[in-house]
Amino acid sequence: MGEWVRASFGFTAGGEEVSAWTIRAGEYSARVLSYGGVLQSFSVPAPEGERDIVLGFDTLAEYEAQDKYIGALVGRVANRIGGASFTLGGVRYPLAANSGPNCLHGGRRGFDRAVWRGEARGELLVLSRRSPDGEEGFPGTLEAEVSYSLSPAGELTIRYFAKSDRDTLCNLTNHSYFNLAGHGAGSLAGQSIRVNARAITPIDQTGVPTGELMPVEGTPFDLTRGRPFLEGLAESHPQLALGSGYDHNFVLHTAPAGPLAPAAEVRGAGLVLTCETTQPGLQLYTANFLAGERGKGGACYGPRSAFCLEAQCWPDAIHHPGFPSPVLRAGEEYRHITLYRAVREEK
Repeated sequence: MGEWVRASFGFTAGGEEVSAWTIRAGEYSARVLSYGGVLQSFSVPAPEGERDIVLGFDTLAEYEAQDKYIGALVGRVANRIGGASFTLGGVRYPLAANSGPNCLHGGRRGFDRAVWRGEARGELLVLSRRSPDGEEGFPGTLEAEVSYSLSPAGELTIRYFAKSDRDTLCNLTNHSYFNLAGHGAGSLAGQSIRVNARAITPIDQTGVPTGELMPVEGTPFDLTRGRPFLEGLAESHPQLALGSGYDHNFVLHTAPAGPLAPAAEVRGAGLVLTCETTQPGLQLYTANFLAGERGKGGACYGPRSAFCLEAQCWPDAIHHPGFPSPVLRAGEEYRHITLYRAVREEK
């Protein structure tokens, strides 16, 4: 197993120094920034040598300027909270409406905009931060810790931990954009996806779940046996229209936390990427709202040029009693694991 090596990545506009942590494990390497916990690169063995399969930027200023959460940790609550408010313990908490009428990914300055404290502990890179009571409208002081590790078998593992001194909401995930043909490939052509889910939580016109469960059978969301991205995206379905493509929570199970279990598999360009998680949901997003951002090496990141596998609690769960609960009670611990494994496809 390799160890994480630190280098400076510059200073934010506010004057905070940002570190870049790099690890090499066998034929694999990864780089994580203390700014937003960003996974800047994930290089895997490919016929041409190393292939970087996550979208990103070359400079800190570009990360500060972007608004698509590329590579970042998101929280305190990933995904949408309908109406940009919630009630907990009889108290209503207003939030920032930064996605139409809803709160998205923790608000205007969520965890993706924070500079985290970083510490290498052998094979683990541990990022931590204290989110003060009232930050972005959420109650309680939340202590969050996210660790990254990379194995020579191509397993990039992210472990999430949090605790609060007051009842609050907590739903953390990573928002990396993948393309198995390489971060600058520009298309998902030739790549197919399988998701271990027989239902999704359908959305309304604002992207918030309606509260129902929609069986995937007979729809473009039936990915249980695997199908090409472009084939599914080419179909006509009201939910695809609402999301401008796939931007939906796939129901893995109905409990808040479960055992580490297979969630999804993507094949193409000579690689296989699998995702395992303890989370009850997987937000599949096909980068529908990228708009030609210029990324690493000048690559152009256009719509549907990548996919996200965001393992998390179901969106807007605080407003749907039948959904897994996003409430983190005072003194309790939030713990989840998501693992991404990238290997060469066997012929």
